Amino acid sequence: MKIKVINPNTTLSMTAKIGEAAASVAAPGTEVVAVSPRMGPVSIEGHYDEAISAIGVIDEVRRGEEEGFDGYLIACFDDPGLAAAREIAKGPVVGIAEAAMHTASYISGGFTVVATLHRSRIILEHLARAYGMDHKCRKVRTTSLAVLDLEVEGSDAQSVIFEECRRAIAEDGSDCIVLGCAGMADLVAAIHKEVGVPVIDGVTAGVKVLEGLIGLGVTTSRLGGYAHPLKKTYIGSMAQYQPD
Repeated sequence: MKIKVINPNTTLSMTAKIGEAAASVAAPGTEVVAVSPRMGPVSIEGHYDEAISAIGVIDEVRRGEEEGFDGYLIACFDDPGLAAAREIAKGPVVGIAEAAMHTASYISGGFTVVATLHRSRIILEHLARAYGMDHKCRKVRTTSLAVLDLEVEGSDAQSVIFEECRRAIAEDGSDCIVLGCAGMADLVAAIHKEVGVPVIDGVTAGVKVLEGLIGLGVTTSRLGGYAHPLKKTYIGSMAQYQPD
């Protein structure tokens, strides 16, 4: 099977890190290709970035359909463009926040999401409710870190994340950590060693969810909310995205 992992931001060092994490858990015979859109923000930190980045996600899914991919993973914890991508992809599409939260719910009584900037908190709390995880998500913890701080060698990003994870276990009543950014994919083992509880990264969890869905031979239902987009005219610079 072929899985396309889409990092919705345009920072290629993060895309490479995400690709390595995804490939590390892929089963023999699973081909993982990690990409960034050709256009969009260098990081996604708020509703505006998310809305703009969704176009790049859609662009990569449309291209992936021509390239013969079996499924798609949206590797940003805001899950930008997830619903729209499901309308146009033949195979399953998974967002890393949805995959991580559901995976954590299977193995823990409750989890804390540890993310980057404080402005992300309301977005991630909304996703937890939307995914039916508000009874399992004990808290969304955010920090002063920008997403791209995770890419700066020698920064204090790792120590900040570690400290927030320690507080989560001590204060939130959680017995699992969910990492709230795809750029944290390389920290799983170190955080687990530090806090002694399961640590879930949505990139690796999402790959395994996709492999399962593709292996089951199931596709997104076309009855209802994920029906193919209605054929209509799009004008101006958006004409290229007009539904077939």
